[in-house]
Amino acid sequence: MTRFTPAQLEAARDRLVPDLVADGLRVLFCGINPGLMTAATGYHFARPGNRFWPVLHRSGFTPRLLKPAEQGELLSYGLGITNVVARASARADELTREEYQEGGRLLALKVARLRPRWLAVVGVTAYRAAFDDRKAQVGPQERVIGDTRVWVLPNPSGLNAHWTTETMAQEFARLRVAAEDGPAVPAARRGE
Repeated sequence: MTRFTPAQLEAARDRLVPDLVADGLRVLFCGINPGLMTAATGYHFARPGNRFWPVLHRSGFTPRLLKPAEQGELLSYGLGITNVVARASARADELTREEYQEGGRLLALKVARLRPRWLAVVGVTAYRAAFDDRKAQVGPQERVIGDTRVWVLPNPSGLNAHWTTETMAQEFARLRVAAEDGPAVPAARRGE
């Protein structure tokens, strides 16, 4: 991993990190917003303490542990990555309520266009803020966006001490099984 000076990381605040997306993915993972390390490298979940990549592997989504620089391989597994808010920051608490709300609106439009089977928001607090759902918990949600089901996953940040790598992997695995089984949206919800 390339080492960055604090000044280089700070300068990364203005960089946009491109989505890793395609039409009809099995799962579109959605982070809160890019961290400064992600913005500096251009790779999602790039901070060394972030557990996204190990959890993705342990849960069975990937056959081996990928490095952030190998993120492009996710598309071959039917997986993609985007963010609720595009602006990079050192911490998620730097984001405003308005940024979350606008991010949720834009995310819904993106999901409606790309039509993934599942949208997986990593971070219950971000999901609550973006979709104005104060009671949301980790797990599958009632909300659907078009034909896309929504699942809230624990935030893989190393700062999230409420979840271990193993308990996070178990929750990610629940989503993986759901993404492999049956239709994305029950027939009753599709109007059939």
